[in-house]
Amino acid sequence: MNSKPERSYGKVLIFSAPSGAGKSTVVSHLLNKYSNLEFSISATSRAPRGVEQDGKEYYFITAEEFKQRIAGGEFVEYEEVYAGFFYGTLKSEIDRIWSSGKVAVFDIDVMGGINLKRIFGENALSIFINPPSIESLRERLTKRGTETPESIERRVAKAITEIEYSGRFDKIIVNDNLNQCLYQAERAVEQFIEGQS
Repeated sequence: MNSKPERSYGKVLIFSAPSGAGKSTVVSHLLNKYSNLEFSISATSRAPRGVEQDGKEYYFITAEEFKQRIAGGEFVEYEEVYAGFFYGTLKSEIDRIWSSGKVAVFDIDVMGGINLKRIFGENALSIFINPPSIESLRERLTKRGTETPESIERRVAKAITEIEYSGRFDKIIVNDNLNQCLYQAERAVEQFIEGQS
């Protein structure tokens, strides 16, 4: 286990990618490998799905409470994804992670990633996980077996738009070979935490 909390205070790692590019796999790997990283849990106004638990996958709060907290300035960033459906990062969550001397890790959508980089600036490393091609992304989504052909095409169309924003991230890692992708992510994270460019 690598752990350098004294050097990691106040830093954030931001991971964004189109759906199906493997971002969650990369984030899980890094969280398991490095003891000085901690996942930043987002707040949402949507209902829990399946076995999701409050305070684990998300902080589940009502749309009304979400609006009150926005008005109270409690969010670092937030987005109304659909009418009445909010997602955001609570300042208290970042403070909780930083106060334990850890680096906050975000697994967040592309626009959220761009917003967080703008907010945290030099204290943030933003990484975009890119699929090797749109065709391979379509294949991955199809293999999951959880989507209808229509929803796959919606995700693919969204991915094409999201990839156009990849240049606004500090680093782009193509997930063509998973082991290679994980190695590149490890190197980028280690250099950032060590304070190298």
